[in-house]
Amino acid sequence: MNLVGFDLYRYSLPLRRPPTLEGATLHHREGLLLRLSGDDGSEGWGESAPLPGFSEESLDEAAERLRHLAGSLVGREIAVDWVNGAFGRQLDRIDTAPSVRFGLELAVWNVYADHSGSDLPELVSSSPSTAVPVNGLISFPMEALEEARRMGEAGYESVKLKVGARPVAEDARLVRELSEELGNNVSLRLDANRAWGYKAAAQFTRDVAAVPLEYIEEPLADPRRLPEFVREFGMPVALDESLVGMESEDLDEHRYARAVVLKPTLLGGISRTLRLAGSALHLGMTPVLSSAYESGVGTAALVALAAGIGEHPVPAGLDTYRALAEDVLDTPLALPAPRVDVGQAIYASRKVAVSRLERI
Repeated sequence: MNLVGFDLYRYSLPLRRPPTLEGATLHHREGLLLRLSGDDGSEGWGESAPLPGFSEESLDEAAERLRHLAGSLVGREIAVDWVNGAFGRQLDRIDTAPSVRFGLELAVWNVYADHSGSDLPELVSSSPSTAVPVNGLISFPMEALEEARRMGEAGYESVKLKVGARPVAEDARLVRELSEELGNNVSLRLDANRAWGYKAAAQFTRDVAAVPLEYIEEPLADPRRLPEFVREFGMPVALDESLVGMESEDLDEHRYARAVVLKPTLLGGISRTLRLAGSALHLGMTPVLSSAYESGVGTAALVALAAGIGEHPVPAGLDTYRALAEDVLDTPLALPAPRVDVGQAIYASRKVAVSRLERI
């Protein structure tokens, strides 16, 4: 199958209760959708959505680069080796922005899946899971206990709380209360986004010593001290921001980590995410797929990756999807929910409401 053309669109989606990211409040989620077309009528969608405060590339820069790269693919043959590593290796030789690479790779994988009669999860694994558990996200401390109660009753296996924005003692007290509310059937994850110095993180760790945490993401403002922190306190930690720009072989230097939080929009696409996940599994770490507030196109891709990585699906960080007041899909994904049906998510992601998009 040869690629015969592409279309590039821009979207802007309003957000419910706009989140504050890196000190800035995000009222709309903006991004790009790329559609690749094959000479047999097949098509594939990809999403490139730089996240303000986390992505170095702007949306305009991503659009320019994505248009150039997509144009360079027109007329080329897309074969199975493109999703078995060949295309990823080509991209390794190009210095392109992470969100651009994710959007381009996703479109290529999806157009090949359409051509071959496969689904995206089947390209990731020969035996993908049919459902993926979702990690419930609690972002507002004032509603934490009520949210935790609701999520526990709904059947969530895992819940994550954002910490680090309030005094350490207040965060620690809330974590203890949440643990009591959730009981033993729901795991508790924390995300500090590098909020603390070593002394504050140490105090927090002492204050929650009796709480059975699954892990805490990036507790230290200086991540170089994470190995020392784990040795001293035994706190299970997960890498998130530290993974940006990291090659898969570099994970060997971070064996102290319990888990790695994989965000393809920030890490640079499907192939890099899969390589990091493979290295993590080899080292005994848990790979956790997580979103960066993508639309339904990108979120469905995360579902596919989560369904194909590892022997058993791990609760994925997909709960940010609830922040979108609208979506680019004709039928939004069935989220929020404690579990997402993989087949339904992939089917829904193919039906993009083009009339809601701005062609650029």
